[in-house]
Amino acid sequence: MSIQYQDYAFVRNKLLKKEEIALLDVREEDPHAQEHPLFAANMPLSRIEVDAFSKLPRKDVPIVTLDDGEGDAQLAAQRLIALGYLDVSVLKGGVTAWKAAGGEVFKDVNVPSKSFGEFVESKRHTPSLSAQEVKQLIDNHEDVVVVDVRRFEEYQTMSIPTGISVPGAELVLRLPEIAPNPKTKVIVNCAGRTRSIIGTQSLINAGIPNEVNALRNGTIGWTLAGQKLDQGQSRKFKEVSDSTASEAAERARNVANKAGVQRVSLADIEQWKTQTDRTTYFFDPRTPEEYEAGHLPGFRSTPGGQLVQETEMVAPVRGARIVLSDPGGVRANMPASWLAQMAWDVYVIDDVKAADLTEKGLWKPPLPSTPKIPTVDAVTAAIWLKNDSGTIFVDLSTHANYVKGHIPGSWFALRSQFANALQILPKADRYVLTSTTGELALFAAKEIQALTKAEIVVLSGGNAAWTKADLPLEKGATHLASPPLDRYKRPYEGTSVDPAAMQAYLDWEFGLVEQLGKDGTHHFWVL
Repeated sequence: MSIQYQDYAFVRNKLLKKEEIALLDVREEDPHAQEHPLFAANMPLSRIEVDAFSKLPRKDVPIVTLDDGEGDAQLAAQRLIALGYLDVSVLKGGVTAWKAAGGEVFKDVNVPSKSFGEFVESKRHTPSLSAQEVKQLIDNHEDVVVVDVRRFEEYQTMSIPTGISVPGAELVLRLPEIAPNPKTKVIVNCAGRTRSIIGTQSLINAGIPNEVNALRNGTIGWTLAGQKLDQGQSRKFKEVSDSTASEAAERARNVANKAGVQRVSLADIEQWKTQTDRTTYFFDPRTPEEYEAGHLPGFRSTPGGQLVQETEMVAPVRGARIVLSDPGGVRANMPASWLAQMAWDVYVIDDVKAADLTEKGLWKPPLPSTPKIPTVDAVTAAIWLKNDSGTIFVDLSTHANYVKGHIPGSWFALRSQFANALQILPKADRYVLTSTTGELALFAAKEIQALTKAEIVVLSGGNAAWTKADLPLEKGATHLASPPLDRYKRPYEGTSVDPAAMQAYLDWEFGLVEQLGKDGTHHFWVL
């Protein structure tokens, strides 16, 4: 299979012209986070078959794969071509060549969104208070509410004392009943800076009458000030009245109109779903619970605050079209207003009614047909585990999921690092491959079989089937055959982070606006 190559000038030209391109960094997340181009979306080689159809819905979209000389980019290109993609090439020379050509490289993850947040703050001078000032307000029992705009599970890990969980896209809808008195001061926090800047500015843009400030530097700033965070809290927003929802919808619509968000009907999007010359993403930015209770067919659950924070994780095709659906309007219009300022071609569906939300349950990614591989059911696998010392279980899930719970005695291994993992795995007559729901193990089985004389079998239904059969799990990083390169350790996660790493992260964020200027391909603007 002959592979085509492209260079820095080709990619940059596409970005400058706002033409569709998927620049895919196919390394694992940790090496990706060390340095990459601004719009290089991380789609690890390990997960190409699992992610491709949902993230790259158009088969002839221009795709350029990227690594830093490891050979992953060529393998990823081959896999994408085998999946039916028609315009796939490799960035010649990888990250090193990008830099040599004068291309800017960025550290960390979700960099387009984080740099946009800093860009907004630099243009609008979004108001903020220091951790010490906010603590003083709380300690003095002032009329103040703290709203935490992260995911609920992030809030539960650690939160500002008295803080209430209100994920970003919910703010304009929920805040009027959380702080009905316009004299109540509102503090918006996240872990670092981006989501609190965007959340604060959302409330200001929507014309909320309260004084609103971001907690400067979020929970990182709170910790660096030597102040104690709460853990395990469960305060959440409540449902709001029809009149509050109606007023919030009007506010959000006005902001979206100012940002140039476009309108589309249900009839139009049916045609867009089959369009072959344009990439369109269909997202539902409401809460996961609302999504599961009923959503438009073909729409993916992407809670709005996280969609703005992690856009490239679900929409790696820069220059694509994004359609948002929320019958109430607020959770579509507010994220859409930000996506428009991030130079996305974004639309909101206006005529969605409850009766249209005919699909229920979790989002199911579209997948290629799975290869024919020998499988074993959970009950039989449990017998092997107990009685057959020649059988070793290998878990290809994410390291985070492996740590949360895995089959007792199973080894963690990365698909992309499996040749190295075999040097560490115990010798076996049979390896049983598993993953969170099983598909990843099925796609990996043939290439792993080529690396070993041992029999390769896949656990049917993966760890989900094991759990469903009421079989035991163990927790922790007990047996690692691969380093956890699939997860970059964020300096704002968890409760035991080195203060120096926190400060370095903040210093990096402060420098993003300057880096954006050097890069010059972003097209960001601010209301």
